[in-house]
Amino acid sequence: MARDRGYNGLGGRRSQRRKGVSHAVVGFRMPFLLNPFTPKFSAYFKSEIFLPMCKVGLRTRRLDMLANDPNIFRAILDSLQLGVYLLDKNRRIVFWNRGAERITGYQRHEVVGHLCQKNILPDCGDHGCGLCGAVCPLALTIHEGKPKEAHVYFRHHAGHRAAMQVWAVPVRDENGTVIGVAESFHELKSVSDRNRRQGLLAAHGCLDATTGLANMDFTNFHLRENLASFNQYRLPFGIVSIRINNLDHFKAAYGRLAVDEVVSMIAESARNSIRPTDFVGRWGEDQFLVIALNCTQNGLEKVVQRIQRVTEHTELKWWGDRLEISISIGAATVQAEDSVESLLARVGISEKGNARGAASGMET
Repeated sequence: MARDRGYNGLGGRRSQRRKGVSHAVVGFRMPFLLNPFTPKFSAYFKSEIFLPMCKVGLRTRRLDMLANDPNIFRAILDSLQLGVYLLDKNRRIVFWNRGAERITGYQRHEVVGHLCQKNILPDCGDHGCGLCGAVCPLALTIHEGKPKEAHVYFRHHAGHRAAMQVWAVPVRDENGTVIGVAESFHELKSVSDRNRRQGLLAAHGCLDATTGLANMDFTNFHLRENLASFNQYRLPFGIVSIRINNLDHFKAAYGRLAVDEVVSMIAESARNSIRPTDFVGRWGEDQFLVIALNCTQNGLEKVVQRIQRVTEHTELKWWGDRLEISISIGAATVQAEDSVESLLARVGISEKGNARGAASGMET
């Protein structure tokens, strides 16, 4: 049978030259690809098709191995800077990553296997403490099967409370049934920014050595500066005094080291409870002073409530004992013709840091 003149022997359309006009070859430009018995085809198939397919298959198998290896997932979760922990349906902690250890101070062996509501990281929300009940974000996630986000306070291992943003998501089995909860969290305040500010103040002798807060001299300077701004520009502000109750009893019963721990704990809780624009410094042995800027009476009441929420139920673990700590709070807004002495007197302290027992004080 005569071969079709329009095609060459390899199946490609051959070039045709008609009256000096060149036509491009239509079809494969490398005819050896169509002949599997040529050495060129064998080399090309091996290098460009077979080996890449093997590599893809190997990578796929490796990915399958990664997807089915719990140790890989554990290592990934441990490498995250976020705090991550997993709970079963009974709210028992079954996983605790290194980020959670770093943020909370609780080591893995201290929390894994424990119920989260058994004084392990008790939550405080924006409307008070006791979130380990029905309104707990974890309980709501298990009950409703929906992700939850909340702003809460965790109790650090050292005793103080720290503000956290948390996200809770349900964990489901292959049937879609909720079998647990995964929660991630991070601190709301920037530790690096705080460290930079503290480094600058420490270099100029403005920090208290025990608490890391501004010392009394710098706090007094800051108070006078805000009072001068009020007298000239009428910029409102308020002050809140925080006094640790029965600190002398702690000192007599447990020693100086216990007192330093108590003072540091209340200082950290106070620092974590104020707004970024507010100021807190030490004012005497057992007292702290908060300066709430651009704050009217209503705003100051909210500041006081937030401090009470964060500092209430504070306790110190000391040589196997749990020592409950209570504080007294006094608050006042600046008024016309106020002096430093008169303003401090209305919150129950003197300019030298001595307690006076203010009528406006509150105890928690």
